[in-house]
Amino acid sequence: MVRLAVACILVSTGFVTADAIYDRFEILTANSKTASRAQNWKPSEGLVLEVSGMTWTSDNRLAVTIRKGEVWFINNVESDSLEDIEYQLFAQGLLDPLGILEDGDGFLVAQRTELTRLRDTNGDDVADEYLMEASGWNVSGSYHGYTYGPLRDGQGRLWITTNVDMGDLSDNNAAWRGWGLTIEPNGNLTGHAGGMRSPAGLGKNLEGDAFFVDQQGGWMAATPIHHLRSGVFYGNIEGLASQNLPESLLKISAEIPDGVFWQEALIQVPELVPPAVWLPYNKIGRSGTDIQVIDEDGAFGPFDGQLLIGEFSNVAVNRVFLEKVNDEYQGACFQFLNKFPSGVVRLAFGSDSSLYVGMTNRGWSSLGNRAYGLVRVRWNGVTPFEIKEMWAKPDGFELTFTQPVDPASASNLESYQMSNFTYNYQSSYGSEELRKESNRILEAEVSDDRKRVRLKIDGLRELYVHELHVNGVTNEKGEHLMHPEAYYTLNKIPVTNNK
Repeated sequence: MVRLAVACILVSTGFVTADAIYDRFEILTANSKTASRAQNWKPSEGLVLEVSGMTWTSDNRLAVTIRKGEVWFINNVESDSLEDIEYQLFAQGLLDPLGILEDGDGFLVAQRTELTRLRDTNGDDVADEYLMEASGWNVSGSYHGYTYGPLRDGQGRLWITTNVDMGDLSDNNAAWRGWGLTIEPNGNLTGHAGGMRSPAGLGKNLEGDAFFVDQQGGWMAATPIHHLRSGVFYGNIEGLASQNLPESLLKISAEIPDGVFWQEALIQVPELVPPAVWLPYNKIGRSGTDIQVIDEDGAFGPFDGQLLIGEFSNVAVNRVFLEKVNDEYQGACFQFLNKFPSGVVRLAFGSDSSLYVGMTNRGWSSLGNRAYGLVRVRWNGVTPFEIKEMWAKPDGFELTFTQPVDPASASNLESYQMSNFTYNYQSSYGSEELRKESNRILEAEVSDDRKRVRLKIDGLRELYVHELHVNGVTNEKGEHLMHPEAYYTLNKIPVTNNK
């Protein structure tokens, strides 16, 4: 067992965020000796905690994979004293491990080349079995050929996702680049869905349905949150050669267009599906990295059932509310926590309902001023004044708030501004916001408990992102919303009220 005491890299300031709602404690952060994109990147001294995977274990500690190829157990990570926190090296020699899951009497780790089962057979907290659970996706030597997961969904299926290759040595015609795969009990692969670009984070909601977050780039207009399921196409064509493999459940039935509006592409390609939620570029994030459901019985604030989304470039954690319309997921995204010290890559809740935020900057650039580390976020019991939910209605939206609103401000139509926009579906990088139109607020009706406002809105458009600004609404104390913006991806307008 190792206690780290390198003064230059440990920060003991249990600081409070500006909103005085979520307290943060830096467990370990560090600067690097070189720039994040330097070819000969050098870390600081001590444990190079470039977090790439995290899970809370059944024996009440945090298991962390780091990018140099190791797995560490962190004991007493809930302590407010850095001296109590201990680090135990469990496994090493892995290649780009980007996720970890406790499974039976061991751990499953997604490496670049395979899914590996690690077991400690003699109880000394060091893995002595490294067993190949599954392999068979192409490994070309491309720097971008990462593998993510694993995630076990509510049906018990074990999922991984893979990047498409980019740069030198790329080979996206080989097996399973940019796909969502399940690992069968015999180790065989099933290719359920294709068209991913960089599906860096997987998670599931309280119902057990699986989701992944991709990243803006070629064929990806902005950061999408997708429902992970069988037989669908998510938009990126580069790895579609694998649809011809016998294990593929996706077969594209039409020619794929390039440079058309998303609405038109969905008509032309029946297998293409829209995201459940778009995270507009820079307004919410630039590079989504992870998904973590809030399931803490109110111990992390009033947002149970919603998804937290890691954000690398903007060093943030964003929040997503989902509902089902016509049996398909759609919903809204909101800013939540920001100004982390490094690029946010992994999220995990502990047994004390604290959120652990794992970070790394190397190879890319973020707004953070440190190279890697681990931060604990703990709700201090104060309820923030926020838009909690945004429900689609046949003639508008219904907002729910975390605190009672001031009726005069909430019923004033001038308190709200809405517009909508769409994107291009194209091979070039990202997309501008296109076909922008303003929406007219017709009515704002406040509920008797003053926690809901029903907005009747003119000019709703299906498959458009509806951007709402609620700058004029205050609570009973006259305080404004902490985050007054919401972005709802209106794939379908409900025919009837769905709540």
